[in-house]
Amino acid sequence: MNESIEIPIAAGDHTVRIHSGRDSSRPVAFAAVAGDTVAYRCTGKRFLPLFLASFIDPALALVLVPEHE
Repeated sequence: MNESIEIPIAAGDHTVRIHSGRDSSRPVAFAAVAGDTVAYRCTGKRFLPLFLASFIDPALALVLVPEHE
């Protein structure tokens, strides 16, 4: 949280998943095009039922939201 990372990747199909301690996001598939930037914002803000469910299923704790530049 509150950090940025840049990872060079090859063009093609990829999947990203974020882990922070016990919490994680669901996998997100995307296609990278040569010369383009793919950006995601990670948030932990969830509606109360999903927040509570994340204690049972840690993959519900974080959400990856695509950023459009």
